[in-house]
Amino acid sequence: MTRPRIVVVGAGFVGIECLHRLERKLSARDAELILVSPQDYQLYLPLLPHVAAGVLTPQSVAVSLRRRLRRTKIVPGVAIGIDAAAKVCIVRRTTGEVTVKPYDHLVIAAGSTTRTFDIPGLTDHALGVKTLAQAAYIRDHVIAQLDLAAAATDEEERRARLQFVVVGGGYAGVETAACLQRLTTNALKRYPRLDPALLRWHLVDVAPRLLPELGDRLGVKAMAMLRERGIEFSLGTSVASVDGTTVKLTDGRTLPSRTLIWTAGVAASPLVTTLGAETVRGRIIASNQLTVPGYAGLYAAGDVAAVPDVAKGGDAICPPTAQHAQRQGKVLADNIVASMSATPLKPYIHKDLGLVVDLGGADAVSKPLGVELHGLPAQVVARGYHVMALPTFTARTRVLVNWGLNAVAGDDFVRTDFQDSRPKTLQDFERTKAYLSPDEVKKHSETLNVRA
Repeated sequence: MTRPRIVVVGAGFVGIECLHRLERKLSARDAELILVSPQDYQLYLPLLPHVAAGVLTPQSVAVSLRRRLRRTKIVPGVAIGIDAAAKVCIVRRTTGEVTVKPYDHLVIAAGSTTRTFDIPGLTDHALGVKTLAQAAYIRDHVIAQLDLAAAATDEEERRARLQFVVVGGGYAGVETAACLQRLTTNALKRYPRLDPALLRWHLVDVAPRLLPELGDRLGVKAMAMLRERGIEFSLGTSVASVDGTTVKLTDGRTLPSRTLIWTAGVAASPLVTTLGAETVRGRIIASNQLTVPGYAGLYAAGDVAAVPDVAKGGDAICPPTAQHAQRQGKVLADNIVASMSATPLKPYIHKDLGLVVDLGGADAVSKPLGVELHGLPAQVVARGYHVMALPTFTARTRVLVNWGLNAVAGDDFVRTDFQDSRPKTLQDFERTKAYLSPDEVKKHSETLNVRA
């Protein structure tokens, strides 16, 4: 009898938690487990701003897949299309070879990409904070601006290189601006030729208030903390256009700047469009059991799926947070095992435990279980949450050691240039141009040899 094949697309919180649990619940005789991922690590995304600021080393937030998965076959590549009728997943391996993976059960957990808009120059000049490579590149870029400003003989160039613009008033934008502003402020002490008054960080968001998920009081408190550190805010506005030297805002202002960091939301992986399933706000509509209605053996969860938030009720869907993704992965594994044994599937139900925002140093705002905190108590909660959420003891140890070393020894300002020859656009870093159209998916599934 042929073993059923379970294919998981994506090595994020959903995919790894699902496979980790499946390995415990199913023996090697029960099923074949396959993971499709372009990386050989699970990224702890919430701490990327710390990597960008050099507080944490990249390997601290990149957990080796082979530390958690023992029996899963890892296919290095990107899933670029799904033919649900033929029950195959089309994969472009890292070698460039395109092949197909037939499946009995397919978990779509491909995550999300940075959401962009049709703004002139945005995709060519904006930097994102969505991947480990982007975080490492941003660190090099920001430090390079300080070096170039110190060497500049033109006053206007120096001012432009020392003005940094971050777009997005959510967690990613606020934490990135806060951590990098702290880094550059400390770094300027080592640049005697630079006037600290020239350093400017500007946070822009189309929403009328900061961190709306935390409520008015904590949003205002976060703004007050960051404004005291010198960060400027432009709320209710956005970017009209950007080029290599300026950022133009929709309110008519022009900011001379060589750095635009774009964190204005996320969009589901383009893999969604290849399937042809019904979507809401770009995310696959999934049931509360994490199945995709109308598609046998197909499951979706995490950022890529619109999963009903049963705890909130009504039309609410689960937000794209690590907290939900980790728990959805476990429920997914249980439901796949249940479907194999023809037993009832269970719904995904989880009440949000709260939110944390780390602003660097002793600054933070948190709302654990509805309790509003700010300052050092909030920072203790925020970092405690991250340590507990990291998936391995090794990762927790590395993060704690890095935090301790940074607190004692301070920041370092080394530019590694590891990413110097890498592409610098959002699409290149996040591979958003790699996916097939529905017609191309059908063509590939019909003409390629189906391989085991």
